[in-house]
Amino acid sequence: MTRSKSTFLAWILRMPLIKRWALMHTVKRENIAEHSHQVAVIAHLLAVIRNEYFSGTLDPHKAATLALYHEVSETKLSDINHVTKYHNPQITREFKKLEEISERECLSSLPEPLQKHFASLLVQSNVEPEYKTLVKAADLISAYLKACDEIQLGNREFVPVKHRLDNMLAQFKDTMPEVQYLFDTFADNCLVSVDELSQQDT
Repeated sequence: MTRSKSTFLAWILRMPLIKRWALMHTVKRENIAEHSHQVAVIAHLLAVIRNEYFSGTLDPHKAATLALYHEVSETKLSDINHVTKYHNPQITREFKKLEEISERECLSSLPEPLQKHFASLLVQSNVEPEYKTLVKAADLISAYLKACDEIQLGNREFVPVKHRLDNMLAQFKDTMPEVQYLFDTFADNCLVSVDELSQQDT
């Protein structure tokens, strides 16, 4: 049986080449592959916390998989600075259109029998709202911890970013108790040294 070649995996494997925080100075460079992995871990953790402590019924594995692919459009578009993307409603609408085009291109690059398995993972407009909100919370938490890390390393450029993310996350903490639980339980240790972590684990 003759099989056509697919570019899907090749695009995904280029994610480490795409720098996050476009237009900003960073002390520690971050790419979208690293970010997507972190968001997947956080989304999985949030789903487990919700199910265990707050009567949730989410599938943590589905949450993690959705998070792994949540930036798939950037394989074609690269990372767009938040301030640029949300500068005005018209610009935002146009960027959203481009993102959906890119997501659908990624989907169509798969062999046709596989596309039905990825349509609800790659195309963000197909993602169920409850999971979309959870992944968004995880995305913001990842960005918030990055901002805190950069500030701790002396990079004042991330101070306004942290303030903006503080305000955005406050809404999630009010409506999603698992977000507040994650901050109370895990966030502080994400910013300490390896020596301090080791001392706590003994």
